[in-house]
Amino acid sequence: MRTARRASTVEVPSFLRQLVRETEKMVTFFFRGGQREREANGDSDPEDDNNNLEDIPSPYLERPILQKQTAEGESKWGISYAMASMQGWRTQMEDTHTCMPEMSDRLPDWSYFAVFDGHAGTTVAQYCSAHLLDHIINTDFKCLSPPPGVMTAGEDVERVKEAVRDGFLSIDRHMHNLSRSEGWDRSGSTAASVIISPRNIYFINCGDSRTFLCRDGQVVFYTEDHKPCNPREKERIQNAGGSVTLQRVNGSLAVSRALGDFAFKEVEWRTQTEQLVSPEPEVYELERSPQDEFLVVACDGVWDAISNEELCAFVRNRLQVCDDLREVCTQVIDLCLYKGSLDNMSIIIICFTGAPQVSPEALQQEAELEHLLDLKVDGNFFL
Repeated sequence: MRTARRASTVEVPSFLRQLVRETEKMVTFFFRGGQREREANGDSDPEDDNNNLEDIPSPYLERPILQKQTAEGESKWGISYAMASMQGWRTQMEDTHTCMPEMSDRLPDWSYFAVFDGHAGTTVAQYCSAHLLDHIINTDFKCLSPPPGVMTAGEDVERVKEAVRDGFLSIDRHMHNLSRSEGWDRSGSTAASVIISPRNIYFINCGDSRTFLCRDGQVVFYTEDHKPCNPREKERIQNAGGSVTLQRVNGSLAVSRALGDFAFKEVEWRTQTEQLVSPEPEVYELERSPQDEFLVVACDGVWDAISNEELCAFVRNRLQVCDDLREVCTQVIDLCLYKGSLDNMSIIIICFTGAPQVSPEALQQEAELEHLLDLKVDGNFFL
């Protein structure tokens, strides 16, 4: 039985492509202040400038790349996960991810999942995917993982949160040094992740990727995006000598917190967390419950097209008719593509034992709906 209608040959409408091109030209022209001055002095031909703007490569393809990367797995203590990612309309795939259902040898009952949404290149996102967890564990976090056979009094929540924060700052300092010595690109990356312990779920966010928890059919917690127009973020940017223009840091970067982006972290009289763009994550904890159903971790290419509540309802519905979690992830990406997302898309779904299961009633309803849709497509059914 079919569980979804898949994306196939999708072409963006011509008017939308033209709108994107014109918007890119307008933004580029707005920030070429020297070019405007030369025009005012009669030293530049506007027609030449238009030709130069036409030469700017578009960040979008004529047709989306629909091939998906998928993976799945489970832990020994009862969670299962799957992920899917797709390049989509973008000319380059800049998303990366990390899935560790058993976080380390000393913490086998802890799990770690993360999505990194790169921009202006892939170097930072790829490095974070490979090394961020190491930087977290090598802080005070390692004190939370005693040698085998040694019992501990309990989980120190504040210590975990501080270790995560220190790990983010540590890897950002390390990458800053590498970028100077090895000539890295000017890329940056957002990071959204969850750490699951036997007692708590830790939600970690730096940028505009996002994660949420579905408990008993409802979104009970989600991370907040770090946008330059947020009052607290805007205040920090202005205190560091910057501005927020067109809802971007100095009119350029659309997120106010990120790893990398070192061109925005050169204010010598400000600390690491007080720069134009901060690498400091926000970390929250929530005690686990038997009613926990699933977690979603996804980049903004997903959230551009769907809300927390809509995605929660969609995933719950799909889990009741499809027992392949990778298929559910790919269906989410296809849905967001159809709803207009033009960005790379990556999603991880982590299911607890309380997640919805396939049910005969839901399968029957799905079959009836498929039948009606087939009749409609064939022209044999009219409302």
